[in-house]
Amino acid sequence: MIGIDTNVLVRYITQDDHVQSPLATKIIEKNCTRDTPGFINHIVICELVWVLKRCYKVSRKESMAVIEQILRTGQLQVYQPQVVWQALKETRSGTADFADYLNVRINKNIGCLETITFDKALGQTDGVRILE
Repeated sequence: MIGIDTNVLVRYITQDDHVQSPLATKIIEKNCTRDTPGFINHIVICELVWVLKRCYKVSRKESMAVIEQILRTGQLQVYQPQVVWQALKETRSGTADFADYLNVRINKNIGCLETITFDKALGQTDGVRILE
């Protein structure tokens, strides 16, 4: 199994660089199979969403569709996919950022009783307490 960094994943998805995109495509398509999937951790998922939004002006809906496609791709293995699915679902129905929902779900999955925050957009989420 190989770990995939954000910049490689971005080049593979966007195909926007005539040098790096073909390299990313070649390594992923040659080395990432259902038997030996490419590994994507939570940091890479969060960075990907951020890069798509900030650099490529991809909408929230479109970036969530990209995350869903990654989760459904057998040649890629996302760390704790059930946690990412939960964050994805909450992002689609909520107003906070994907990374915030993922943080809450990671904390809950590890056994935290609650996540404390100042983020009012996250405040309606189960397991979140706003500090006031």
